[in-house]
Amino acid sequence: MVWLPGGGSQCSAQAAPLAVVYEDREVLVVDKPAGLVVHPGPGQSGETLLSAILAHCPSVGLSDDSVRPGIAHRLDKNTSGLMVVAKNDAAREHLVSQFKDRSVTKEYLVLVKGRLSPKEGVIEGPIGRNPRSRVRMAIVVGGKDASTRYRVREYVGDHSLIEVVPVTGRTHQIRVHLSAIGHPVVGDSTYGVSSPVVDRQFVHAHRLGFRLPSNRQYREFTSPLPSDLSEALRLLGARV
Repeated sequence: MVWLPGGGSQCSAQAAPLAVVYEDREVLVVDKPAGLVVHPGPGQSGETLLSAILAHCPSVGLSDDSVRPGIAHRLDKNTSGLMVVAKNDAAREHLVSQFKDRSVTKEYLVLVKGRLSPKEGVIEGPIGRNPRSRVRMAIVVGGKDASTRYRVREYVGDHSLIEVVPVTGRTHQIRVHLSAIGHPVVGDSTYGVSSPVVDRQFVHAHRLGFRLPSNRQYREFTSPLPSDLSEALRLLGARV
């Protein structure tokens, strides 16, 4: 067992299945399953993506960051898909700088209620804590600027399967913006309603591209829809 040094919410290595898409001496790209928290936090303990990463690569635990070593970005617990994790602090700083200057390619596949029109567009609205519910986000005056691009890939009955690119990276941004324009994410009980065809929000981090810290070359990775989301499309009548 490996324990991270320092204070805060610590994490121990815990061997668990880890879908590694790419790995070199500086980073690894993993395909996170839905239902798995990225790292420990208030009220969250037990198995996390970080604990599985520490078991796979113990050197990540040598980071100066004792709370979130290697973590340059996050996905919601019930969002599946691609994440990049740094193996050392220098690689993490390089990745964080790319996220800050918005040079990272991030594309999500999302199913929303209704036939979204126009087929391409940009949603903008400042996001902050919902004043009536601190566990939720909302478009609020004084919130942080947020911008989301989308393109309809196909209509599936009275639903739209869309490709979404969050230009900014606010908490719950995709779900908040789509709900605000009247097209909530299917299965998102926080900002919409639950769904009989899928038991979590239909959001999948499908494409991720960035410059490798090792050689500064741009690489792009893709992840197909997991089985629960493919089955949801099939139940709605899509040809998958």
